[in-house]
Amino acid sequence: MPLEPRPADVPSIPGALKLYQTSSIITGVFLLLLCAEVVLKFVFQYELELGGPYGLLVPRDTVTAFNLSTAILIMHGWFYVLYLFADFRLWSLMRWPFTRFLLIALGGVIPTLSFFLEGRVAREVRAWLAARALSDAEGAEAHS
Repeated sequence: MPLEPRPADVPSIPGALKLYQTSSIITGVFLLLLCAEVVLKFVFQYELELGGPYGLLVPRDTVTAFNLSTAILIMHGWFYVLYLFADFRLWSLMRWPFTRFLLIALGGVIPTLSFFLEGRVAREVRAWLAARALSDAEGAEAHS
């Protein structure tokens, strides 16, 4: 029998879901940017540069201004840390199996997976919250 969220944790679930959804989208976007940057760097031998004399695309290893390629890499890394925190928070509140945590964590390293998981997880959590609210309403109605 799967574990249910603790009654004391139920009020925290909508906020945890919102953090997960937001971090999922941001991490997914930065992962796609990172993939594009890797292709530019290793296939086409270009890097992204801001504020340099030669424009946005410069030959690899010739960046003289702000290295946007490195910034994308670093930002994805930090947003992935936030994504893992949000994943852990939602996972622990919902009391899902550990394999579920690992699957959601893969959303930050497999391109586009975070977008699909975000929708699926949000639907599942909202359905659980709606069912919980309905059962609470029926319980309150039966007692009155």
